[in-house]
Amino acid sequence: ILASILSLIIYWIIRDRYRVRNLNGKHVFITGCDTGLGNSLAKWLDKKGFCVIAACATEKGSQELRSCSSLSLKTVNLSLADSNSIARAVVFVTEQTAGKGLFGLVSNAEGTAPLGPTDWLRIEDFHSVLDVSLLGLIEITLKLLPLLKKAEGRVVNLINAKGLMAFVGGGYSLSKWGMEAFSDTLRREMQHFGVKVSIVEHGFFKAGEVNSDIIEKYLFKLWNRLTPEIRDSYGEKYL
Repeated sequence: ILASILSLIIYWIIRDRYRVRNLNGKHVFITGCDTGLGNSLAKWLDKKGFCVIAACATEKGSQELRSCSSLSLKTVNLSLADSNSIARAVVFVTEQTAGKGLFGLVSNAEGTAPLGPTDWLRIEDFHSVLDVSLLGLIEITLKLLPLLKKAEGRVVNLINAKGLMAFVGGGYSLSKWGMEAFSDTLRREMQHFGVKVSIVEHGFFKAGEVNSDIIEKYLFKLWNRLTPEIRDSYGEKYL
């Protein structure tokens, strides 16, 4: 037993010291790079020597990222809720990789998610987050799989761990649990092609989702649009 434990420890030490070599020419496509984790990751990988293709939701985000990065970093505007925008981004990535395939796809973008009791929500509230964080992620992954298979690359899905706790209604937790299931299935299927699929569950960052003022604003917005019957069933004390 001790020998087995020691062998496992040695294996993990060797495994954790492994680093990717020959970074030149390896393309990594990252979504959600306007701010936050995606923005920081794009800058870090750029400094490491990867060919970074950063997807931003706004032109302002693209310009700010390019201004503090090397010339090899490229940006593309992307709305994961829009299939046409996804198609244009895939064409751009295909052109940039120039037949080499895609070394890495990092999905990070999140849709806006109204927080509140399920009874207060409408179907469009679920679409606002699921269309981006889940369905959009699935669509762009599917369209980039041929490039990932060509390079025997990897998919890395960044999932906020707080979304795995279903303590409030809405599509946020649904999108995170869906991302987990999609990633786990894809991992087994892509193993045949040498493509790795990883999940990184990260914690809280300085973001609007954890700002109590924004959450309160959402709640009052939902409350004010409820029908009188639903409001009366809950009452002012509940609010």
